[in-house]
Amino acid sequence: MVDIINRPVLQEYISHGQSKMLADPTDYVDENGVRKKHWYLNGIFIQGEIQNLNGRIYPRHEIAHAVEDLQEQIKLHGGVLGELDHPDTLVINVHNVSHMITEIHMEGNDGVGKMKILSNTPSGKIVEGLLMDGVPLGVSSRGSGNVDEWSNQVSDFEIITVDIVATPSAQDARPTPIYEKFQGGRGQKLINNAQDYIMGNSKSHEKDLNEDIVSWFKSWNYK
Repeated sequence: MVDIINRPVLQEYISHGQSKMLADPTDYVDENGVRKKHWYLNGIFIQGEIQNLNGRIYPRHEIAHAVEDLQEQIKLHGGVLGELDHPDTLVINVHNVSHMITEIHMEGNDGVGKMKILSNTPSGKIVEGLLMDGVPLGVSSRGSGNVDEWSNQVSDFEIITVDIVATPSAQDARPTPIYEKFQGGRGQKLINNAQDYIMGNSKSHEKDLNEDIVSWFKSWNYK
């Protein structure tokens, strides 16, 4: 496995509509004879071969590799834990765990899976309440990888988990994560040149920095 400690966190949001997420309540009877429900979510967890909301593209083989990694973890541990909302770390915080991924497989270019909502955790209870009230939820894959600064294609992707997130009323309302965009590709080059300019304060460093600032803003594809 690739060392991911020093690489940026890549989070890829998929809306409720894009993920085709379906809530699946399953009845069961607990040890006291009380009828209850297990809540599951089924849908697309990670997408390949399309430009996502962050402007990145995951080739199909990177998605397939991520699916295989999750399948192996599910086989070894019975599932993969995930959190509620958008954690900005590659470490899973057990205090915020809301669900467990129990199944995942490839369908076309996408990773499609099933997650069980954990009804005995605080975050799991929140998710259950949202589902019972009919709130549409999306998902966000969390992992790390290298992003090509020109093509925006992701390589060496290592997935950590898939988290549950709220779906905004309009996809365009989701803000682009500036810090995340700075961490890779042109953004990282800009940071490096800014540090060189601060240390050297030379005309050549100033020219490089100005060029990188223009290049970085152009990469956002503003209209």
